[in-house]
Amino acid sequence: MANSVNISVEAPIENQIQEITYDGQEIYQAPLSMSENLARLAQKIDFSKSDDEFCNIKKEGETSSDVKSEEDKEPGYQSSLWPWDSVRNKLRNALTEVSVLADVLSIAKEKRFMVLDPIQAEQVESRPMVQVYGRKKALSAAGAVLLNGVERLRASETMRMTRNMPDFHIDLLRLRQNWRLKKVSNTIVGDLSYRTAGSKFSQTGVFEVTKAPEEQIAQAMSMNATGPTPSALRVTVPPELQGVAFISVLCQKEQEDVVTATLSSSALNCPGTLPGEGAELHWQQKLEAAQNVLFCKELFARLAAEAVQLDASIPHMVVGNQIMATVLPGIQLLIGLCHNNGQNNNNPEGVKSEGTGSKSEHDHVLEHSLHQLLRAVHHSNTHHPFPHPASGPLGPSKRRSLAGPMAADRYELLEMSKEQSLLEQIIQQAQHFFMRRRSEYVLDTIAKEVKDPLIVSHWNALNSPTQSCVKINIMAYGYDAVCRTSLVVHVGEKTLKCICRDGKVRHLSYELQELRDLIYCQIYQHQMTAVQAVGRCMGWQLLASSSHLGSGPVEPLGNASSCLLASPNGDRMIAIRCEPSVGIQVFIAQSPRKDFFVSELVQDKKWENLGGAFKEVKLEKMEGKNFLNKMELLMACLSSPL
Repeated sequence: MANSVNISVEAPIENQIQEITYDGQEIYQAPLSMSENLARLAQKIDFSKSDDEFCNIKKEGETSSDVKSEEDKEPGYQSSLWPWDSVRNKLRNALTEVSVLADVLSIAKEKRFMVLDPIQAEQVESRPMVQVYGRKKALSAAGAVLLNGVERLRASETMRMTRNMPDFHIDLLRLRQNWRLKKVSNTIVGDLSYRTAGSKFSQTGVFEVTKAPEEQIAQAMSMNATGPTPSALRVTVPPELQGVAFISVLCQKEQEDVVTATLSSSALNCPGTLPGEGAELHWQQKLEAAQNVLFCKELFARLAAEAVQLDASIPHMVVGNQIMATVLPGIQLLIGLCHNNGQNNNNPEGVKSEGTGSKSEHDHVLEHSLHQLLRAVHHSNTHHPFPHPASGPLGPSKRRSLAGPMAADRYELLEMSKEQSLLEQIIQQAQHFFMRRRSEYVLDTIAKEVKDPLIVSHWNALNSPTQSCVKINIMAYGYDAVCRTSLVVHVGEKTLKCICRDGKVRHLSYELQELRDLIYCQIYQHQMTAVQAVGRCMGWQLLASSSHLGSGPVEPLGNASSCLLASPNGDRMIAIRCEPSVGIQVFIAQSPRKDFFVSELVQDKKWENLGGAFKEVKLEKMEGKNFLNKMELLMACLSSPL
């Protein structure tokens, strides 16, 4: 066309429509400010891409058109680039970044480039009189509450002074000094559990504190005029924590019917400290009894859970409120929870009340040990060892912290992680108790049976719950300075460790006969050693000695031993043979022989100096307090010239 007109295309002036009302009115969006428009445009820029990537994008089109031309080029052709081209690009990029950083710092430092105007918040209409009236009303309400409390305290104090009644607030202060209290709404509740001491038992020990009625206090004061003043507090504990409770520990022999026998043969004394009808314990005694019930329940629940989880050779049994565990073959440990709340007794079957049954076999030592073990668990839950160094983690023990520097292996780490349960520890203590009692019985029995030599046992006063030691001295009366045989026995859980005089160590089992046989062998060895010591004191010479004599019948217990002694002149000899099953036998021989006669074969009289036949000495007819005294008299008699 000859007459052409230029048409300019511009963006519409109208903004985008935000909403169209029901009457057809259009609501447009507000136009963007310069800062908002700048932010919208800046969002379209990907600042993560470098200049090289933009150049690559730009050159993608050029490379597609130059593919054919490059294919026509020779394969050995290479583009010639400036060697410092990469260094120049890096320096240019660094200059750009430094320039941008300088611009940002100048904008932030100098206010002429950019000014930040604070946005003014909408002003709230202030009404000072309304605030004054509101504060006045709140203060008047608080003052009314305080005045009401003052009037109540004044009236209560006046009534207490006139009637000589106990003070509720003084008793509440004393209660607060010993127990944890808090106010929930209009009631005062307390907690008697051991959670703050490290307990993790799920049952709560919440009790409620209320003010006792004045009529009840006046009645108690009139009934007990000379006694202590009744308390103005009333403590209400949960029904399951009322009464008294204890953990019964019995050790008895197994019977044919294990379950029936153990449940019916227990003769436990149920505690009889409950008050009579109409009587009420003091709040301190009531809370202590409830706390003891909670502690016993926690202890029994833990023992029952461990009895079920432990993998023992003879499985433990949990029947009702009783736990049965095998301590040694033929011996059982019974642990029961006895709870008497005045209504029903949660005791094992066959439990007899106090005064109706036989003498109780309850072991108070093991019960005390159970309490100590549980309190030790509570203490370990709250008292962790301090880390070394101080920057280390809190919790691992010092031994485990040194496992890394000491290069501990897997076995040692597993041993560190193992912990004995309460049931295992109390079973070990019960086993040691039986081993100790059996050892005492064996030593006392032998000391009664054997009068010569004397057997004296010294038990160490300082022992552990699973380890004790006894020193046994074997000596003859009047000759303890000449010879004394010492024997040390370490009593463990299931074994005995005996250290003899010669340094030999013998390990024995829980059977009584093994310890008895060892003591008897030591007794006869002592007799042989003591005879030789007495002979040296008397000037006699030891010709031969053997602790394992090969002649004679085989001994069922130990070995026969013997020794041969000669007088100072050499004309008398004493032969002593000791057999554990028979006893001690003494034989004597003398020279010259009385039955020696000169013959054609033996004409020299020097042969008559050979000892003659040995003759047995009847020790029971000799005078003397003991065997060594008789041997001393015999040696003195044979040493004197005829």
